[in-house]
Amino acid sequence: MRYPEKLDDIRAEYATPPHVPRDRVVDLSWAMGDVPNDLIDPYAPFGWLNGPDIPRLLYNPPAQGGMGAAIGASPQGNWVVTHYEDINRVYTDNAHFSNAGTADFQRLIGETFRSIPISIDAPEHHKYRMFLMPYFSPARITRDLDPRIREVVVEMIDEIAAKGEVDMAWDFARVYPVRIFMGLMGFPKAMFDEFLEWEWNILHSGSLEKMQGALRNVLNFLRGFIAEKEKNPDEFLTSSIVHGKIEGKALSEDEKIGMVWFLWLGGLDTVAATISQMYRRMALQPELQRRIREHPELIDGAVDEFLRTQPILSTRRTATKDFEWHGVQIKAGEGITCLNPAGNFDPTRFENPREFDPTRGDIRHFTFVGGIHTCLGAHLARRELRLLLAEWFKRIPEFHVKPGADTTVYPGLLSIRQLPLMWDATLSVR
Repeated sequence: MRYPEKLDDIRAEYATPPHVPRDRVVDLSWAMGDVPNDLIDPYAPFGWLNGPDIPRLLYNPPAQGGMGAAIGASPQGNWVVTHYEDINRVYTDNAHFSNAGTADFQRLIGETFRSIPISIDAPEHHKYRMFLMPYFSPARITRDLDPRIREVVVEMIDEIAAKGEVDMAWDFARVYPVRIFMGLMGFPKAMFDEFLEWEWNILHSGSLEKMQGALRNVLNFLRGFIAEKEKNPDEFLTSSIVHGKIEGKALSEDEKIGMVWFLWLGGLDTVAATISQMYRRMALQPELQRRIREHPELIDGAVDEFLRTQPILSTRRTATKDFEWHGVQIKAGEGITCLNPAGNFDPTRFENPREFDPTRGDIRHFTFVGGIHTCLGAHLARRELRLLLAEWFKRIPEFHVKPGADTTVYPGLLSIRQLPLMWDATLSVR
């Protein structure tokens, strides 16, 4: 499709609440990650949405279906913020914006437990985050997980180096972070394929029947696994949750399943999508991989630039009360979507935002969201990506997309299903 380049191209004529100004109503469904493109920078089409001439609050009309409806819009329509400063307020102003109900897919099958801690607001949120944070701290990841991460990534790279090719999306990115996550949680390796199938059906199938079936399967498994760990504790995270205490009290059954379920949901997809997009960018822009290869000291900065320029999620909050913002009336209960693919490129926050610059230093982007609901696994994700690049460039020479391969990408969580890469195997380090 031809992406719109100005608001006049996307003015929408839909029934909206009377307090919504007509000049704020625009169809932003195309910006919700379900429309593919073949650009080197697949997020380029959204960059103009944070310009100085763009109203600070836009209104996306009622969802017309598709993935956009699932992750950003709603049957009633919702407000959308696209400027860095406004996105930051939504993520940090807990008095006006709520995260309650986020990722509570389990409601589709009548479950009443909450996804912990993502669907819980302050101040209750704090006790759950403080309970889980030590397991995801930089120090603990470096001490306890680094050896395992490096072992897995080296093993996987060595398996493909002499072949001279790999489907980076399906055979590598889809597998590598899930192996780490399953080891962290103590899940049995035999569940790998079923986990990925269930996760795909929940997040990407678009079929209510498949979502409900997958939810029943995964929750039945997790409850059985929790029960087994109650009887036979071990050193892994699931067991630590099951036998943990918050404020001196043992966790309830709803708290146990709420935490384990949410970690399961969040641990299978996001890093895989980032890896696929990262390698697609380097394959299509070989000077970028050359720079990182020749200057490994840039790897840490490069990882954060890949994250900034590949914001795979736009997230939604709910207004907790009536209030006025930027001259517009917001009503309690209305949704507000933070369009991270616009905020991460806001020129008022990032100099030359479309330029990939691994020397930027401290860049506070929204790929891991922000505020109290900043992704718990952010440090783990960064470490997985950094070790992957470090070991990859030691072993794999310059790579490119296999001739004739489809390089379209969904600029969001759905991302890339196949990405066949090739290199000269005679140059691989064994």
